[in-house]
Amino acid sequence: MAEIETILLPKFSALDPAVMADPYPIYAKLRQAGPLCRGGAGQWVVTRHAAVSALLHDPRLAHEFPESFRLFSMGEGEAASFFHRIILNRDPPEHTRLRQVMNTAFSPSLVRTLGHHIGSLVDELLEPILDRGSFDAVQEIAFPLPVMVVCDLIGIPAGDRNQVRPYATDLSKAFGTQIPEKDRAAVNGAIVWLREYIGALLEERRKSPRDDLLSCMLNATESGERLSYEEIVDNAVFLFFAGFETTMNLIGTGCAALLQYPDQLLRLRQDRSLIPTAVEEFLRYDAPIQSAGRLLLAPIEIGGRWIRKDRVLILLLGSANHDERQFDEPERLDVGRKPNPHVSFGGGLHYCLGAALARLEVSVLLARLLEKFSVFEPSGEAIRRASSGFRSYASVPVRARPA
Repeated sequence: MAEIETILLPKFSALDPAVMADPYPIYAKLRQAGPLCRGGAGQWVVTRHAAVSALLHDPRLAHEFPESFRLFSMGEGEAASFFHRIILNRDPPEHTRLRQVMNTAFSPSLVRTLGHHIGSLVDELLEPILDRGSFDAVQEIAFPLPVMVVCDLIGIPAGDRNQVRPYATDLSKAFGTQIPEKDRAAVNGAIVWLREYIGALLEERRKSPRDDLLSCMLNATESGERLSYEEIVDNAVFLFFAGFETTMNLIGTGCAALLQYPDQLLRLRQDRSLIPTAVEEFLRYDAPIQSAGRLLLAPIEIGGRWIRKDRVLILLLGSANHDERQFDEPERLDVGRKPNPHVSFGGGLHYCLGAALARLEVSVLLARLLEKFSVFEPSGEAIRRASSGFRSYASVPVRARPA
């Protein structure tokens, strides 16, 4: 089984400025070359939908990375221990134990009951901008809405949202293939602060339990499900971050896509039943999370090449979602696209815990925007937020007129 072939495969780097600006033309070239390309040291990158989709369910791929890899990609500091404890990077049985507890807060049946509450939050955000004529879809909607929702679920007081925000923003720099040297101090500092903050809330919940995720996790520990204090703290920090970051990005990229394709916005105005398929298309068209890293537990064959055990596979979700072998006209937004087997929420045991909640938030918001605004169009240039792991915007200016 040889990794080295006579034909040298193209190389991919998520830190390439051209990739961060617009990865899709680069993805297309990589897919044309084959389902596999080279990544960093000890890394291989998978580009096509069929391979990515299958590998997301393959038990030969692990989420847990050895300590040496974490230290190499994250450096010395708090990030290495944080990423070791969170559910994202745990395999069974530890992953199963953690997920059983967290499922109680993110179960589809519970999420369905939140529709009215989310609608009220959306109305609260839209009220002050209805008659203004313009607003920033990221700063005034995409960020605050998921923060409000996840704070309510976890048990973070409303008055603390703005205090927590900058540390969560710094933490987002850690969710790529590696943490750049220039960002490591900010990431580690954010983890220290967030751990102390969540720890203080946990002490309050010990004295006065509430109907929130923090109380649920404490109760699970005390009832014998063996969550350590450190696991509770780090996973609560992770769920706070994950609960708003990806949904914020999805709202931002979805709004930007509708502004870019006014014909698709018109389709939604004429047929509100397309809202669920539109949300799936936003997920496919510009996936909030562009890649997922896995560790090989056994040799595996991809595209006629054998990859050795202990190598890292980077599954390019964003590339898979634009694979012309799977999707007709993948570079075009189609709010009625069916079927739409995108891989933006991952797959297998690690399918996104908050998928149902993200879908609900965006669906409720989209319905409200269509109801309340007769005009929804660009009022300036949208500004991307540079990131190696996420597709997101710093600003999406909108001109709007109330219905």
